[in-house]
Amino acid sequence: MAETKKSKLRVLMSPFLGYGHIMPFVELAKKLSQTNDFCSYICSTPANLNSIRTKLSTSDLSSSIQLVDLHLQSSPELPPHYHTTNGLPEHLHVNLYKAFKMSQPDFFEIMKNTKPHLVLYDAFQPWVPDMASSLGIPGVYFHISSAVSTAFFYSFVKICIRCEEPFPFPAIFLRPGEIKRMLATTPVDPTVLDPVGPCLDKSKDYILTKTCNDIEDKYLDYLSKLTNKKVIPVGLLNDQRKQQSDDSCAEMINWLDSKENASTVYISFGSETFLSNKDITELASGLEMSGTNFLWFIRFPSDDGKKIEEVLAQGFIDRVKGRGMILQGWSPQQKILGHASVGVFLGHSGWSSVIESLSFGVPIIGLPMKSDQPLIARLLVEHGVALEVERDNQSLDFTREEVAKVIKEVMQSGSSVRMKAKKLSEKIKINEDQVLAAAVEKLKNICTGNMK
Repeated sequence: MAETKKSKLRVLMSPFLGYGHIMPFVELAKKLSQTNDFCSYICSTPANLNSIRTKLSTSDLSSSIQLVDLHLQSSPELPPHYHTTNGLPEHLHVNLYKAFKMSQPDFFEIMKNTKPHLVLYDAFQPWVPDMASSLGIPGVYFHISSAVSTAFFYSFVKICIRCEEPFPFPAIFLRPGEIKRMLATTPVDPTVLDPVGPCLDKSKDYILTKTCNDIEDKYLDYLSKLTNKKVIPVGLLNDQRKQQSDDSCAEMINWLDSKENASTVYISFGSETFLSNKDITELASGLEMSGTNFLWFIRFPSDDGKKIEEVLAQGFIDRVKGRGMILQGWSPQQKILGHASVGVFLGHSGWSSVIESLSFGVPIIGLPMKSDQPLIARLLVEHGVALEVERDNQSLDFTREEVAKVIKEVMQSGSSVRMKAKKLSEKIKINEDQVLAAAVEKLKNICTGNMK
């Protein structure tokens, strides 16, 4: 076994500390392992790796994908189970960033021990390519979100903020309130204020990104022009094998089975986006006004202790009984999106969720909350595969009437949004193998020193 590993190209992967960041690296590692040319080492905290350790250990990929624990310094306010962004209370994010930065010496030892041919790294860690370079190893940035958001923020920092030229794609913009919210919720730390720019700048000649030309062709070209680096799309890396059922979701699946095809709105805001009580009230009222079937997963921060019944208006659950199912906690998202009764996905427009929805040809209603989500929502609107819930430009408030209106528009039989989502999904599937094969060849060249 050891001899086999030595003959393979070794790739050390350093995702940021969130499940949504780690899974694209895991999916890329799976794709690389299927070529039999690579052995991947995925480095993160036990709080993140434990969720995927069992799955990998029981698969035939365990010999070519190794999980490497990175131990952060613990503190009373940041115990080991908080060494992840998943469910982390907002006020502790700064503590996590600081602990992550302090782990640099440990990561350097991991790099020396694994002796990789290539290091792939994520946002928030511009020190990784410097470490790799000191050992004569190429460090390449792997951006796990959209090219449009990367290009927008990079352009904003490097060009637009100095008023040299505006962002050249008018369909992609941020509302004044979105900029204000972003600045207000970003810790005052240079690494966090610009988590991507320095990582792009230090990437060795190439940038990997989890996207494809069918969705972001012009934005990939613009990002390459901005950074003066070759941008390699690796595809959407979406494993469409449906998640296995268990007893906990049997009732939900039976409920979906009872609904007509494409008749149900699926609502989820991911593992790290939490709605305010006010937003929950407006969204719930909009769902009620729409008269449509809906399946809604609500999550709260792990230390919040809130229950669904406490945040929904009195009598709401009874009034929507039969056509509405409201659940708390984790959502088996791919299983839901692959179900015939689901007609639209209403959510935060996080890139991973968007990719899953498009892979199944399910259109999107965007209700972006933070970070790059508004830009992704507008990219989808530009493609005609989504509608966005309109908000006030300054306060970012939205109304129940707007929610109901958008749902009704998308759920109409023969809606252009639904048809375009299906067509884009089919186009992506036709080209995905070719996109990945080209990326794999580039990675082989980088590992072996052939940087052409």
